Amino acid sequence: MPLNHEHQMTILKDILTNHQSDCCGTVSECEQLERIIQSLMNNDQLDASVKSTLSDIYYYSQSGKYSSDLDQHISNHQQQLSQWVNDFDQYS
Repeated sequence: MPLNHEHQMTILKDILTNHQSDCCGTVSECEQLERIIQSLMNNDQLDASVKSTLSDIYYYSQSGKYSSDLDQHISNHQQQLSQWVNDFDQYS
């Protein structure tokens, strides 16, 4: 059974919250962010501001996936992570 967009948004928020609080993550989490975001970008029910945020998160996950030091990449993006988590609270 496929996940609906609300479940996908919850998973994205959970991963971003973990990155924010733990200051660490995995390449597989970045890849999961990318897959979910690709699916959500095809959803006509999502508003343009949500898609803009998703695009930023997609870039963050791609950069992190190819970073030589993923934990440092996550630490460098703490402010954006906080903003994205707050944004997700407003979307739900």
